[in-house]
Amino acid sequence: MSLITLIGYRGSGKSSVAAPLAEQRGYNWIDADDEIERVAGKTIAEIFAEGGEPHFRQIERSVMQQLLSGDQRVIAAGGGAILNDQTRAEMKQAGPVIWLKADAADLIQRIDGDSTTGSRRPALTASNSQLEEVETLLAQRDPFYRDAATLTIETGGKTVTEIVAEIIAALDADS
Repeated sequence: MSLITLIGYRGSGKSSVAAPLAEQRGYNWIDADDEIERVAGKTIAEIFAEGGEPHFRQIERSVMQQLLSGDQRVIAAGGGAILNDQTRAEMKQAGPVIWLKADAADLIQRIDGDSTTGSRRPALTASNSQLEEVETLLAQRDPFYRDAATLTIETGGKTVTEIVAEIIAALDADS
């Protein structure tokens, strides 16, 4: 196992878990959204504003393809990276894909607690309700997360340390 991909909705803990998980494994880690912004030279919100979601997904696909060809790495994938069939297949081929799963209420609490979310990430539906948007997108993405995941970790009520320990135990049990 030389590459681990973390998937899940925005606020599921991918970025928070990636660094300590990588440290435990002696790997490097990278946040795919940070890499997209670096490559594009603008925030995700700016990419969406200028070219819409299709343009963003093109950039995301290219970045994920590059990241998934690496080694000794934990990737915190963007919440929608699993929407691309090729990306999902490459994730599974590269190594374990861990779905950090949380319910809509937990996700909203985490998103609201992240001061960078509003400036970096656009709304993804026309909904006026944050809860409605999260529930709608979770329902739409659930089959894709299920398809991609080799391991699902429920994150509700758990600390980052507990989540990392659960992942390590599951990975060690599989090897």
